[in-house]
This record gives sequence, C-alpha cells and structure tokens, in this order.
Amino acid sequence: MLLVSGATGNVGGELVRALAAAGQPVRALVRGPAPAGLPAAVQVAAGDLNQPGSLAGALRGVSGVFLLPGYADMPGLLEVIRQAGVERVVLLSGSSADGDTSNAVTAYMAASEAAVRGSGLPATILRPSGFMSNTLQWAPQLAAGDVVRAPFASVRVAAIDPRDIAAVAAIALTTADHQGQVYRITGPRAILPADRVRILAAVLGRELRFEAQPDDEARQEMEATMPREYVDAFFSFYVDGTLDDSVVLPAVERLTGRPPGTFEQWAQAHVSAFR
Repeated sequence: MLLVSGATGNVGGELVRALAAAGQPVRALVRGPAPAGLPAAVQVAAGDLNQPGSLAGALRGVSGVFLLPGYADMPGLLEVIRQAGVERVVLLSGSSADGDTSNAVTAYMAASEAAVRGSGLPATILRPSGFMSNTLQWAPQLAAGDVVRAPFASVRVAAIDPRDIAAVAAIALTTADHQGQVYRITGPRAILPADRVRILAAVLGRELRFEAQPDDEARQEMEATMPREYVDAFFSFYVDGTLDDSVVLPAVERLTGRPPGTFEQWAQAHVSAFR
C-alpha cells in the first residue's frame, strides 16, 4: 500500500491517479471529507501531517509514502512513519532547496530535506521547477475579461506539468533503484508569462493580452494572501534573481522514458478551467 499526502493537490492528485491506473494499491491522505473524483480503487484515510499521532490508521500496511515539505515537526512525523515500517519515502521539495536559507521558502525546503536525510528512511527527493498548474491562478481574470495581469514578466521558467512530477514520484515509490537520489526535474522549455498567455489564447480561441504587473502592486497583492516572509522570498527569487528556474534538464525523460509534457499539452488538458 502506498500513502499519498496532498492527495487533493496538483501533484498528489496526479500521483493518486497514476498509481491507481498502474494497479498499485494506493491510499489518499486527507484532513477533511473524502474528495470527489478519486478512482474507485483508491482508499481514503483521515489524518493531519501536523499531528503525527493522527496517522496510525493511515500508515497501517503502508510500504511507501509521498510526502510534502514544511510540516511543523518533520523529524517527529518521519519517526512515526519509520516506526510504522514504511520502506521508502518520496519527498516533494523545490528547486531552491540548496540555496540561501535566509530565504523563507528555501529554509523550509532545506529543513524538510535535512529531516528526511536524518530519519534513517530510504528516501528520494524531487526538486521540480515551477508548476504549469500555477497558471490556474489566472482563471478568475480570464473569466472576467481578456487581459492577464501578472508579476515577474521577464522571468523565464522551465515550467513542469504536475503529471510529470507524479510520474517520477510513482517510479521512485514503486522501485528501490532511486533511494538516496535527489532529482532536479523540469519541463521541456523555459517560457515567459506572456508565452503562457499566448498559448492559452490559441487553445481557447480568444484574443488575450498580457500586462506586466508592477512590482509594488504585485507585492501589495501578494501580501494580502501570504506571510510577508514568503513574499520577500519570491521577490528575492524573481526580482533579485537569486533563483534560476530557466534551465531545462533531462531527468524526466531519463526516468520515465518519455519527454516531459509541453505547456500546450497542459493547457489543452485543463482548458475547461479557463472557459
């Protein structure tokens, strides 16, 4: 049995579906009611990763765990996972995890990785570039009109489809060949926000326009929805240039045997979210 945390999220949801499609026994960890749309074969278990003691039932009979970063007591959580007899862990980290830990995002990624390494559990760490699914943040703007206004207009990102992250995670969870590895995984091409708008326009058959959001306006908007230290972290990455997420790497194709999906393919698959 494989336990997937974040099973209602972009990566976790794709991973649950990929494992179920491959005939793997999979259990989705949720904090609330069972989400709609899971494959029929998927078990659902309640638990909160911020409260490791709540996971006894969810971990019963589990051989592998897909884990998100940043929980309050990562060492304690991993000890509970170890004591349950889990054989391997796959941690979703981030591309900045080996950077400056004065950056709040880098700090929690690095701390999560350190906890996994110190747990004694066989583990694989995934460091993806920015997600194509971040584009879903634009859906309200596209519902209201034909202009997308977004920050960091000059930043190219080798954006990755969460489906490809899930494909790599599934391989690492179901085979023993990847223990101790750190995989930096990316999409096939570094693109600008304006490129994503252009591609969405073609997929939707609409005349869309991109507008670069000024930094001061973007900061004010972001601070309304997230702690300031995380806003500072993103401005450090993308305004100060401390993170280069534009480099295209071959790991997805090497590990899965197929090239990573393009943004065009992602947009076609999610077109209903922008209608």
